[in-house]
Amino acid sequence: MIDDVRSSLDALIRDSGEDYSSISRLLGRNPAYIQQFIKRGTPRRLAEEDRRSLAAYFRVPEARLGGASAQRPASLAAIPRVEIGASAGPGGIAEIEELGAPIGFDEALLRELGVRRTAALSIIRVAGDSMEPTLFDGDDILVDRGNATLKPGAIHVLRYDDVLLVKRIARKGRGYVIDSDNKAHAAIPVEDPAQLQIVGRVLWCGRRLV
Repeated sequence: MIDDVRSSLDALIRDSGEDYSSISRLLGRNPAYIQQFIKRGTPRRLAEEDRRSLAAYFRVPEARLGGASAQRPASLAAIPRVEIGASAGPGGIAEIEELGAPIGFDEALLRELGVRRTAALSIIRVAGDSMEPTLFDGDDILVDRGNATLKPGAIHVLRYDDVLLVKRIARKGRGYVIDSDNKAHAAIPVEDPAQLQIVGRVLWCGRRLV
């Protein structure tokens, strides 16, 4: 069983184009940690936190890396995909509607992301290029509408002048400044806080590989 875990992890690293040292650094370990685990059997088993991080990174069940048996599947929360016109570019008037089938998220992962109420979660698609290279046009993002507190450095979904935007935001004097990661897009000063509403915080993003 342990040898199967080492072989599986070795294959995941090889197929992803990563190397032992980069995956070790991902875990906050010394560069030789993963190589020693795979090649020398030290440590004998992956720590639970390391296993969870690796499974999330490679998007595989923890059972593949020696976790709980696949006969006990993770509890999944169905997160709706909605079309709300959230834009990382010019912007669009918010029109909310269901967009296809919901996506299942591991409830343990959601807890790690700090989610308190899954009913407040939704998945929306980014439009525009102003948040590149962090978010690209067409990316799916997980938004927690139950967390509308401004967090410095985080990405939020904002309502500004009846337009929903995916941006970073910071306080400036008595107002705010709405900023983009793509510096080709100018920052937007907001002098009147009443003009701005924080709809939720972006917790996760995913994209289709072409």
